[in-house]
Amino acid sequence: MRTTITIHDDLLEEAKNVAHQRNCTLGKVIEEALQLSFAKQKQLEPEVPVQFPTFGGKGVLPGVNLDSTADLLDAMEGA
Repeated sequence: MRTTITIHDDLLEEAKNVAHQRNCTLGKVIEEALQLSFAKQKQLEPEVPVQFPTFGGKGVLPGVNLDSTADLLDAMEGA
């Protein structure tokens, strides 16, 4: 897709140099930079904490650690 954007002159010059070094188009360099930026932003977004509902009691039984799969398996197997 074709579009027009405004980029700071120094940044554009650096992007052109990278494109020349990689022997690819300026558009490709900008596209890759945006993809990396968006991927990094997704990694920085805070995760929503998960709440585990419990029923018929006062929460988890003593000694049960919901953060450890191994501990949960041990608890279910009666170890």
